[in-house]
Amino acid sequence: MKISEWIGQYMRDTANLSGQLDVDKAAANIRSNIYFRGPNVWILAFSIIIASVGLNVNSTAVIIGAMLISPVMGPIIGMGLGLGVNDTRLLGDSLRNLLIMVIISLIASSLFFLLSPLNLANPTELLARTSPSIYDVLIALFGGFAGILEQARKEKGTVMSGVAIATALMPPLCTAGFGLAKWNMHYFFGAMYLFTINAIFIMFATYLACKYLHFHQKSFADERTARRTRTVITAVVLLVTVPSIWSAFIMIRNNNFTTNAQTFVSENRMVARSYIYDYKISNGSDRAVTLYLSGEALNDQERLDLVELAGKYGIKANELKIKENAVDSDDQSKKLVEGIYERFDRQLETKENEILALQATVDSLNGKRIPYEQITAETIAQYPSVTGLHLSRGATVEADSTRTDGILAIVYCDDELSTENKVRLENWLRVRLGGDVSLNLLTINN
Repeated sequence: MKISEWIGQYMRDTANLSGQLDVDKAAANIRSNIYFRGPNVWILAFSIIIASVGLNVNSTAVIIGAMLISPVMGPIIGMGLGLGVNDTRLLGDSLRNLLIMVIISLIASSLFFLLSPLNLANPTELLARTSPSIYDVLIALFGGFAGILEQARKEKGTVMSGVAIATALMPPLCTAGFGLAKWNMHYFFGAMYLFTINAIFIMFATYLACKYLHFHQKSFADERTARRTRTVITAVVLLVTVPSIWSAFIMIRNNNFTTNAQTFVSENRMVARSYIYDYKISNGSDRAVTLYLSGEALNDQERLDLVELAGKYGIKANELKIKENAVDSDDQSKKLVEGIYERFDRQLETKENEILALQATVDSLNGKRIPYEQITAETIAQYPSVTGLHLSRGATVEADSTRTDGILAIVYCDDELSTENKVRLENWLRVRLGGDVSLNLLTINN
């Protein structure tokens, strides 16, 4: 067997789901979790309170707790199952229960935020759920796949907890409730948009998985009813998925436009003799990049060059707006530009001082460098019995912590040096090594 065939067989055996799933039990479990009654009513109430409090106090940990206990995912997976097995009654029941949960969540969270006396200046957890991106689509889609596989496998694990955290459902609903309470439509529509994305793609993933895993399809009394039901289900699937795909396309386009615009501004702050001190990016039907410039007014050619440069970043000419505050007509703008240049000058001066300090350190170290080879050659030339010389810088520390920096010289000789020669050699080394240095001379006979 070729290695490529062996690898292919190994991958197929590893990814094989045969004998590890129980779709009948999974379907029964999903059906039992779609209804809004009994414990689910109380669990929903608790999760609404926890999520609202977490968003209100900006606590990520509390919000995660609300994600874990929220029962909203039950009807969403039920809708996916209903579409996957051609069960219109299950689909209708799931949709009805989901709408009830959504309405109750919006009303309860709105009342909470109306009564709460706390208003954060920078509610980052609320803001994080008002601007969904393509990444939220991917998280919801693959989270839905993981969720239905966890429902279907025989040996249960902790996957559903991770899916509940990754595909957040309750926090966006409570954020939408905040938008209603404060009458802030940006928060409301942004959060509902995120919730819709999560719900649609979890349901779509469940639908695809049910088809792929061969969940038992519902049988019909006659072929006419079957065709009518399939037509309705197909229409529902198209109505649900087509807007989601379009929304994903819009999000990708907006995200790319925003990224390109940010890159364009960051890489081209200086424009001729002007400076881009601020900018604003607008998406949607009137998407544009508005540049705020201070400095000398741009002439016609410089404006054309700027438009051409923006085109290299995917920004069209009609999407680029230039707002100038020329220094010759605005003293405040002139001061702003002067302040910018002064800040740059200070930064350059600081860097230059750091470079000079480092250069001085290097020069100092080079000045203290011992010319080992030259001194050794000169010593051997004066004293033929010397065969080698070891020189090293170090420090001597006394018991009373007194420290003396100096140089240790070890002389290797064939014959022992006389006392006179030792004194002469020590004095010569002291002068050769820089004059007044602490020198410890040690001679070793070979």
